[in-house]
Amino acid sequence: MGTESAGTEHRQPVMADVAKLAGVSHQTVSRVLNGAPHVRPDTRERVLAAIRELDYRPNSAARALVTRRSQTLGVVSFESTLYGPASMLDGIEQAARSAGYFVSVTSLRSLDGRSVQEAVDRLRDQGVEGVVVIAPQTSAVSAVARLSSSVPVVAVGSGNQTQVPMVSVGNRFGAGQATGHLLDLGHRTVHHLAGPANWLESQDREEGWRSALQAAGAPVPEVERGDWSARSGYQAGLRIARLPDVTAVFCANDHMALGLLRALNEGGRSVPEEISVVGFDDIPEAAYFIPPLTTVRQDFGELGRRALELLLGELEGDARSAPSHVRIQPELVLRRSVGPVVRR
Repeated sequence: MGTESAGTEHRQPVMADVAKLAGVSHQTVSRVLNGAPHVRPDTRERVLAAIRELDYRPNSAARALVTRRSQTLGVVSFESTLYGPASMLDGIEQAARSAGYFVSVTSLRSLDGRSVQEAVDRLRDQGVEGVVVIAPQTSAVSAVARLSSSVPVVAVGSGNQTQVPMVSVGNRFGAGQATGHLLDLGHRTVHHLAGPANWLESQDREEGWRSALQAAGAPVPEVERGDWSARSGYQAGLRIARLPDVTAVFCANDHMALGLLRALNEGGRSVPEEISVVGFDDIPEAAYFIPPLTTVRQDFGELGRRALELLLGELEGDARSAPSHVRIQPELVLRRSVGPVVRR
C-alpha cells in the first residue's frame, strides 16, 4: 500500500484528477482549458483552482490530436549575432508567447533556396501551424518566393520583392530622414557608409540616402562599404578622416558608426564640430558612445507583433481583410553626434 501511494503521489496529475478535485466532469475541464464559452464563472474558478493546486500541465500532444492545433509556430532565422536579425527574432518570439504559441526556431548559415525549403519542411514535419522567415538578404527573398509549403508563411525584413505576406521596416524612409536632417543643418552633402551589397536593408538605406540627396540637388558622393561590423567602420573611417571636405556621414548601422567614431578621433577629426555622424538601429549602447549617437530607431517589438498578426490572419482565414505588406516606419533619435556645419 505504501509503495502504491508513493507512486501515486509522484506521478503527473491528469485531467481526471482535476475533474475529481473540482467536482466536475472531464468534459467541463476540457472546456475550461480550451477557453470555451458557456461555463459558469464559479465552475471555471473551481477548475482553475484545482489546476493550480495540482500543478496540472495539459498534454499538448493529446490536445493537438483533438483540436488539430499544435499552438506551435516555426521561425526560420539567419544564424547571426547582428543586432537587427537577432532583435527581429526576439520580437517574433515575444509576440508569439503573448498570443499563447510555442516557437520552434531553425537558424541557418546560408539562406539559399534549398536550405530555406528544407528548414520549412522540417518545421512542417514537427507540426507547426505556420512559419515566419526572417529574410534580410537577396538570396533569402528568392528562396521565400519559390517556397512550396502546405502551411502559411510570412516573411520579415524582405522589402518589396516577394509575393508572400510580409512585414518590413521603412529603411528608405529612415535613411531619408537621417540624410535630410543633416542637409537641414547646412551640410553641402552627406557621405554614406553602406552595408553589404547583398543585404536588402543595405540596398534600401543606400537608396533612401541617394534619393534624399538628389531631391535636394546635393552632390552624391561615392559610397564607402562595410560589412556591418565596427571593424569595417573603423577601416572606412581611416579613409574618411583623410578627406577634408567631408562634414557629414550617414552610416547604415550603429556598429559601423562606432568604428567610424574611433577612426575620426584617431585622425584628429572632432565630432560633431568637424564631422556629423548618424547611425541606424539605435542599439542599446548608442546613447553611450562618445559622443552619444544620433541614429534611426527601429521598433522590433512592433515588427514581431505585426508579423504574428499577419500569420494568425493566414491561419484563421482572415488574410483577405488584412494587408499583405505591412511597413513599420522608424524614427530619427537626435543625440550629440550631429551639429550645424562649421564654415571654414
